[in-house]
Amino acid sequence: MDEKTGIITFKGNPMTLVGAELKVGDTAPDFAVVDNGLAPVTLASHTGKIRIISAVPSLDTPICDTETRRFNQEAAALPGDVVILTVSLDLPFAQKRWCGAAGIDKVVTLSDYRERSFGIGYGVLIKELLLLTRAVFVVDANDIIRYIEIVPEVTGEPDYAAAIAAAQALL
Repeated sequence: MDEKTGIITFKGNPMTLVGAELKVGDTAPDFAVVDNGLAPVTLASHTGKIRIISAVPSLDTPICDTETRRFNQEAAALPGDVVILTVSLDLPFAQKRWCGAAGIDKVVTLSDYRERSFGIGYGVLIKELLLLTRAVFVVDANDIIRYIEIVPEVTGEPDYAAAIAAAQALL
């Protein structure tokens, strides 16, 4: 399995990412995750839609909370052919409880806890922490990656405006 160093830090400490190294223009890898009701979800579950996929370490942390709330607000202004998916290794029950408490109703939260197929397929699994690093991917309706941001410091926020603009450019 591929390992990459020198891409991210966590609280200033260098970390190792495990999995594929994707580039804009690549076909988005499929994945097998579950929704808050334990139902299987794959890339094909949202075929024909523009997908903003936000990977976060854990919804129960301040920056992930802020990020998911912000994407939930942004989603309200996007047309129905754009879906925002937030993927973490949190258990689906914890995601559901957090979404209810936070009033998240536009972002779809998904758990990669079973197979880590998203984390490995998208190259965002942190070897040392066994969590996903903070990253944003925009995948077009034909499953082509059109935007990638791997946030260099895990405790930092992504460039929301750039991700939203990348999705809007596909409309």
